[in-house]
Amino acid sequence: MRRIDLHVHTTASDGTFTPAEAVREAAAIGLAAIAVTDHDTCSGCREAAAEGEKCGVEVVPGIEISTKYGGAVHILGYYVDVDSPALREVLEWIVHDRDERNEKMCALMRADGIDVDYAEMRARFGEVIGRPHFAELLIERGLARDMREAFDLYVEKGRKYYQGRSFLPIERSIELIRSAGGVPVLAHPFQYKRDDASLRELIEHCMASGLRGMECRYSGYDAAMSAYLEALAEEYGLVKTGGSDFHGANKRDIRLGDGKGGLNVPFAFLTALREAAGKN
Repeated sequence: MRRIDLHVHTTASDGTFTPAEAVREAAAIGLAAIAVTDHDTCSGCREAAAEGEKCGVEVVPGIEISTKYGGAVHILGYYVDVDSPALREVLEWIVHDRDERNEKMCALMRADGIDVDYAEMRARFGEVIGRPHFAELLIERGLARDMREAFDLYVEKGRKYYQGRSFLPIERSIELIRSAGGVPVLAHPFQYKRDDASLRELIEHCMASGLRGMECRYSGYDAAMSAYLEALAEEYGLVKTGGSDFHGANKRDIRLGDGKGGLNVPFAFLTALREAAGKN
């Protein structure tokens, strides 16, 4: 069976594989297609697509937008126009807001004698700097043993160097993806720790703004969890998607295409996604 992975992060946001490296890895393990869904940016999509042409891997241009609806909720966008002026304007605002947050985190760390320069971080890690990059610096300086400890001790919410940032309303994020020609999809629904009634309320609220799909297969979701989500997607007429949420070394327990083990996203999911985007 032809397998795919529709949730992949690269160095364009907080992954450790460049877009080209992610595509080459996908080819090496026999994936037919991947979607590059970096956080709040599409900047890695062109590089990935060019490498996909060389490697014979189909690359879906995508994005993952962080939003708020009660708590944090993530919306995936597939087949977005990476040149959309409306999308670019909002993404520039998101990056500016994140830069301000990151400068504050740097200042807090410097106040404790930790040598960190934000300009150097951007030169090293790229345009989208997130908490995993701060965690990596803390590990290098011997203040944490691994990524999990760095988060738990320093950069998780409520910890010393954590700083919050602004988020787009969930309705605006969905509308933005649609305005860029994309298919908006609710990411990893079980991560929001909602019961059935509350999850249905979230889905129905998102559908009112134009939600078209739901991620049903995901790293760590067992067969029963995925079956429940797939039945829910069918009930609401939503496209089913699935992916690993691969980040390379920043999430060492998650493997491309296989997640935490046993992830199996069928090519049929991509066929339906193409139809929803009008790409067939």
